Amino acid sequence: MGHTVYYRTRIERWDDFKRFIERICDGLGYEFVEMGESVLVVSGCLHVEPLEIKREGFGFAKTNLVEPCHSVYLLILHSLSSFGSVEVWEDK
Repeated sequence: MGHTVYYRTRIERWDDFKRFIERICDGLGYEFVEMGESVLVVSGCLHVEPLEIKREGFGFAKTNLVEPCHSVYLLILHSLSSFGSVEVWEDK
């Protein structure tokens, strides 16, 4: 246990991004919370932190490699490249 996903984002098409992530969350049964210049994706998986995605900046979420939430977070993060830029890395 103790695995963390780290990321840096710069989202240029913010409104399009929010609509996309909200739709993904609805489909997965995840909670979507809009918080001004960031959004929160809450998976509901035990031992998995919410994924806070900022319009621009650095973030991290402890996933503890709990599946499928860990992989879904990675897919969400990598999909951000459609709306701007993202760098993603993990504990090794």
